[in-house]
Amino acid sequence: MSDHSMFNVQHSLFNVQDRLNRRAFLKHSGLALGSTALASQLAAAPTHFAPKAKRIIYLFQSGAPSQMDLFDPKPQMEKRRGEDLPASIRQGQRLTGMTSGQKTFPVAPSMFKFAQHGQSGAWISELMPNISKMADELCFIRSMHTEAINHDPAITFCQTGSQLAGRPSIGSWLSYGLGSASRDLPAYVVLTSFGTGRREDQPLYDRLWSSGFLPTQHQGVKFRNVGDPVLYLSDPAGVNRGMRRGMLDELAALNQHDHQLFGDPEITARVAQYEMAFRMQASVPDLIDISKEPQHVMDAYGPDVKTPGTYAANCLLARRLAERDVRFIQLFHMGWDHHGGLPNAIKGQCRDTDQPTAALIKDLKQRGLLDDTLIVWGGEFGRTIYSQGALTETNYGRDHHPRCFTVLMAGAGVKKGTTYGETDDYCYNITRDPVHVHDLNATILHLLGINHERLTFPFQGRDYRLTDIHGSLVKGIVA
Repeated sequence: MSDHSMFNVQHSLFNVQDRLNRRAFLKHSGLALGSTALASQLAAAPTHFAPKAKRIIYLFQSGAPSQMDLFDPKPQMEKRRGEDLPASIRQGQRLTGMTSGQKTFPVAPSMFKFAQHGQSGAWISELMPNISKMADELCFIRSMHTEAINHDPAITFCQTGSQLAGRPSIGSWLSYGLGSASRDLPAYVVLTSFGTGRREDQPLYDRLWSSGFLPTQHQGVKFRNVGDPVLYLSDPAGVNRGMRRGMLDELAALNQHDHQLFGDPEITARVAQYEMAFRMQASVPDLIDISKEPQHVMDAYGPDVKTPGTYAANCLLARRLAERDVRFIQLFHMGWDHHGGLPNAIKGQCRDTDQPTAALIKDLKQRGLLDDTLIVWGGEFGRTIYSQGALTETNYGRDHHPRCFTVLMAGAGVKKGTTYGETDDYCYNITRDPVHVHDLNATILHLLGINHERLTFPFQGRDYRLTDIHGSLVKGIVA
């Protein structure tokens, strides 16, 4: 058999298997989505049970915020200032290469004051005065934990359920499982911003919002934070909408011919993406035009809201995306990796994020969107109670700490005014109600009406899912 004939046989077998995989998914998951191309345009999709949320705004704080400086106060540590972290607390747990060579691990109490807020009495740092006012809308999960101890695998794990790159992101899973509620915008949009606390912080990679082995139309669409949010938003000189429409029709006919020959589902995905790009040329300019926003709304988000690419501008854009029924909106805000100089750096990060986050929650609530929008705020792991490097009266740093950290949730389906889970006196180990990253992702899917064990995709001989073979619903945070 010639190489060409062998290729055709292998290609045909692959496509038959792919169609069988899709059919099996639809049969067993209960998500009868129809064809892949049609699914991306559905206004609503069947779910395993009644969803509490229609969409998610995930405010990912890249670099890992220090939980004991923001939401998990340990005032008793002031008495332990400078003491070596007890072996009974560390319990031989893994350290990063950045502090494993330290001779001592001096306890560094937070320099910042905490107070209780709202009827719930939630403890929140003075660094978050605006979020403090929203305390009764929030659910604080203090008992998050993960296996990953370095940024890249930890962020990848949060997004995909695996420390190894290559699997679909959570937004892609939701796009695949539920389809899009918007005809004119993608189901999954990603926004990024640089923090003032540490602008040269850990980089982000496009694979964090990749569709992995799912059809490529479910990949997150990243809006750029400088220039046009989407490349080639405008037609070239001399090309009008009518000409563009005609070109796409001709291209679709060619792709349809190829699809009949090869049966490759990626061809239909490509057609769907061309059509989405055409519609985005009309929808995105209106989306990013904030000139008609009332002044009081602009003021609520803070002085940076008019600067494209800032966290404040992205929070306002997130609300506008939510209004247009984008399924999964993800903001990545870099700058939280504070190995040294934490007190000054974290002040900058909180100035970036505190007011816009609170404004977003309040804005959604006033518009009736918080009732069906789930908000998640958090990073990839926590920080150590001990100082990385020298500890002084005015300065300290904190290393990575996967054993416990804090995530905030608000909105649809979440118990308001709740603090869930506890950590020990050193904020080093969980003492009550641990919540793994897989558990958080399972709960997010649940709030959108999806049983995480049933949203699967066959690939390379086995069924994959966002939560792999793990994850349990965290009932204590579900309203």
